[in-house]
Amino acid sequence: AVVAVVVALPTSLGRALHPVRHADQIEASCERHGVDPLLACAVIECESGWDEGAVSPVGAVGLMQVMPDTRSLVSLGLVDDDAYDPDDLADPMTNIEYGCAYLGYLQEHLSGLEEVIAAYNAGIGAVQGWISEGGTIPEDVEYAETRAYLDRVLAAYEAYQDSYPSGITGA
Repeated sequence: AVVAVVVALPTSLGRALHPVRHADQIEASCERHGVDPLLACAVIECESGWDEGAVSPVGAVGLMQVMPDTRSLVSLGLVDDDAYDPDDLADPMTNIEYGCAYLGYLQEHLSGLEEVIAAYNAGIGAVQGWISEGGTIPEDVEYAETRAYLDRVLAAYEAYQDSYPSGITGA
C-alpha cells in the first residue's frame, strides 16, 4: 500500500517554488479591484509562469494572459486608459491592472472563488450558462481545459497562501 504524506513546505522553499515579481503593482491593482493579491499571483503562475513576454495561440498577452478585447474594462470604468494603455498589454504594469480588473469584475458578478477562476479561463458567459441550468462549479464545468486550469490555480493559490502568510510585500 502506498501512503501519501502531505508536508507543509518551509516558507523559504515555498517562495522559491512560487515566486512573486511586481509585488507593489500587484498589491496596488488588487486593492483597487478588491482582489486577493495571492489569487492574482496564482493566476499569473498558471497563466504565464511569470513570463512577461508570453503570448498564447489565441492572442492572450503577458503575465496574466489578457485578451486584447479587454477594452470593455475601460468602457465599464474599471481601468483608467490614460494610466494603462489597452494597446500596451505586454507591459507588466498594464497587464496586471487589466488582469486584476477582470478578476474583480468576475468576483462582482459570480458567487464563488471556483466560479471566478473558471470564468477567467472559459469566460463569464460559459460559467453563467453552466450554473444557470442548476449546475455547480467544478462539477459541471464542460471544458476539460477549464477543469484542469481550475485545479492548477486552486493548488497554486493554496501554495501562495502557505508561502506568503504575511502577504506578498510582507516579511
